[in-house]
Amino acid sequence: MNFLLLSTPLFPRTWKKNSLLLALSFSCLLTQAQQGILQTKVSIQIKNQTIAQALEKIEEKTGCSFIYSPNLIDAQKKVSVNLQNARLETILQEILGDAVKRVETNGNRINLQPSSGKGNLNGQVHSSDGHPAGYVSISLAGRQVQADENGKFSFSNMEAGNYTVEAKYVGLLTQKQQVHIEANKTSTVNLVLYEDATALQEVVVNGERKNRFANKETPFVARMPLRNLENPQVYQVVTQQLMKEQVSYTIAEAMRNAGGTVPVINPSGGLSAHLRGFSTGINARNGMESTSDRSAMDLANVERIEVLKGPSGTLFGASVSSFGGVVNLVTKKPIEAKRTEVNYTTGSYDLNRLSVDLNTPLKADKSVLFRLNTAIHKERSYLSDAFNNTFLIAPSLSYQVNEKLTLNLDAEYLKVHNTQPNNFVIRAKDVLQPKDLKLDYRKSLYYSDADVQNSASRIFAEAKYKISDKFQSTTVFSYVSENVDHSYQRVVLVSSPTEVTRAASIYKDVYNGYANIQQNINGEFNTGSIKHKLLVGANYRTLSSSFLFGDIQLFDKVDVTQKFTPLLRQEIDKNAEFAPYPTPSQQTLSAYVSDMITIVPRLSTMLSLRVDHFNRNKVEDEEGFKQTSLAPKLGLVYQILPERISAFANYMSGFQNVAPVIQPDGNRFVIDPIFANQAEGGIKSELFHKKLSLTASYYYIKIDNATRVNADMFTEQDGKQVSKGAELEVIANPIAGLNIIGSYAYNDNRIIKASDVAVEGNKAEFAPENVASFWASYTFQEKVKGLGIGAGVNYVDKMYRASTNTFFIPSYTLANATVFYNKQAWGIQLKANNIFNKKYWDSWGNLQAPSSVAANLSYRF
Repeated sequence: MNFLLLSTPLFPRTWKKNSLLLALSFSCLLTQAQQGILQTKVSIQIKNQTIAQALEKIEEKTGCSFIYSPNLIDAQKKVSVNLQNARLETILQEILGDAVKRVETNGNRINLQPSSGKGNLNGQVHSSDGHPAGYVSISLAGRQVQADENGKFSFSNMEAGNYTVEAKYVGLLTQKQQVHIEANKTSTVNLVLYEDATALQEVVVNGERKNRFANKETPFVARMPLRNLENPQVYQVVTQQLMKEQVSYTIAEAMRNAGGTVPVINPSGGLSAHLRGFSTGINARNGMESTSDRSAMDLANVERIEVLKGPSGTLFGASVSSFGGVVNLVTKKPIEAKRTEVNYTTGSYDLNRLSVDLNTPLKADKSVLFRLNTAIHKERSYLSDAFNNTFLIAPSLSYQVNEKLTLNLDAEYLKVHNTQPNNFVIRAKDVLQPKDLKLDYRKSLYYSDADVQNSASRIFAEAKYKISDKFQSTTVFSYVSENVDHSYQRVVLVSSPTEVTRAASIYKDVYNGYANIQQNINGEFNTGSIKHKLLVGANYRTLSSSFLFGDIQLFDKVDVTQKFTPLLRQEIDKNAEFAPYPTPSQQTLSAYVSDMITIVPRLSTMLSLRVDHFNRNKVEDEEGFKQTSLAPKLGLVYQILPERISAFANYMSGFQNVAPVIQPDGNRFVIDPIFANQAEGGIKSELFHKKLSLTASYYYIKIDNATRVNADMFTEQDGKQVSKGAELEVIANPIAGLNIIGSYAYNDNRIIKASDVAVEGNKAEFAPENVASFWASYTFQEKVKGLGIGAGVNYVDKMYRASTNTFFIPSYTLANATVFYNKQAWGIQLKANNIFNKKYWDSWGNLQAPSSVAANLSYRF
């Protein structure tokens, strides 16, 4: 018995009519017997008769006989056919359509094998280090497609059954995976090309390669699957490729690539950033609340940094966002490949850093994946008595329980021993900027034993459950704890250009514990012709804390132009008195909903609302309070050119339940909740297959009960504030090997109304007017392939320390450059920082590092 396999999948209707014909025609070349029956020419005219009647009529005309099950091919279905002198195979295609997947012939006997139904397959291809791999060739049952720039592909109208899907790319190992397609369902598959991102970039044809700094695909920004052009909010992403190319080993360094972002290490030890005229902590990790209040962070476990612009209280809540935006760290996740990468970095000021990234499947079917990132960092400082030592260990686990349920778990433990920056309080009218103070920038006012020892633990657990093809449930738990053994806060009171008073306060046994549990339901559905992408979620948050506080002490006056001895820890401890500091616990219960509505193919609107119930418990003589807040978000997107250019507008609100502030005199100032609203409009584009990505926007943010810092560094809450500005980001890959990322941000943030009329109209503190960054790199494509060079600049305008607009931090421009050579198994990078040895200061008045160099050696196996 011979077989005719209708293996060509059925395409849309035009293809459906021809697929049986193509399969039969090909098979007929195999044997002369088959050609005889299926190539027979017949004239037939049938009008509104059943399939059974049509087959009987064919039997009468040709003398063949059909064998089939009437129920399985729906023999009572009515058909109409009018064909003259047509081949039998063509007639069968017209009559049977999708009902038959295979025809078996034996002489004049024709056996019709019924179809099992049709299904779809969606998939994505990644490189072995987890990055989407674009433009890879995907084959399935004789059909071939090319993955898009994000590695995504799909096959529709596939016959139900088992298949082998194959991914190919020139220079990479072909990957195959078994898939099962069910009738009337969409199956999914993930493929991994077992090379790292660097190797993938070496073999990708440059005309096809996507702009590798422009990958903005993220599930966190909107908490739903929205592409950049579909999202009415501005956000920027610092990719792993960019961080590696720049030899970044701190989060602060990497964040300078996000337009308008100015990072700063606070005297408390935490990391924060200034954007759109406001300060925000690094308070989000994988979309959940984290903290950078008193603990440092390490870059070794960070896959990418996402910077969302503007008040984002609707989806992230007050504890995560500020009015300037949200900084979200996305950690490294387990992948299917077995690989290890070791990096060693050395450089100026006794820099020695070793990091290891190990990934391996724990089961042969790759249902359980494990990844471990660890790093040890030791570094002295350009200051005479300063250092920074850290140790990180970060394991993560992924378990694909079944086709519907996936469990993810990751954790971090970071231990820090370092010295903190100073907090300069200016009390001299003739000191208008840091360089007016005649202090040798390499001389420390405090000895290195007035240090900080702390640790931070972060746990993230996630359960994803596929409810159906269109709906998914995501349950997330996160826990963050900061534990400070001791922290010496260095306060420097400046009374003249040559004289300062050294002071210090001490924190001991600090504990901050943040716990969050969150439930999200995502779904897609239609109401008539209108499409919806829906998010419904709820979040419960708790914060508890405790610590001992040693009030600020004044020690001695120092003439900084004369020889002096750094202040020792034993002097600070001598008269220190500690007492428990009252810290009220907090609970927040939140619910939110967001619906992205596609009204017509090019026009979408986002309607979002969050309700928060905040409760701060009573502590000692301080009354607690409860508050319920609403945070709406409205967005509009019109795709001027689909998939290429879109115009957007948004209205977003934000609110902050601010913790009490410890004033310079040691007293506590309780701040009322603060509310802000933003209106924004702009344009986004992704042109020439994403070789050119551009975002431009204008925003207006208003606060009715703003806080400010007065001349004595005391916080006050007494007025209105408006922050407005424009931002531009360009990411380009204009020619093969050349990658460019540049941004410019203009901000005008002013005190509109205050109890002190003298400050009305003044600039807000920590709000530079102009911030710009640029980075370009070129990787040689032919000779010395893998060799590359890169260079960039960062510009930050002057900013005021207080709303009185007297003392300011001067503007600065930094220039950096790299040379790198990368092969599949190893790479080496050389970096020169602050090439022109520019003197510049952070927003707290601390002079920053002069010129330095760093070298990184990486090995992958």
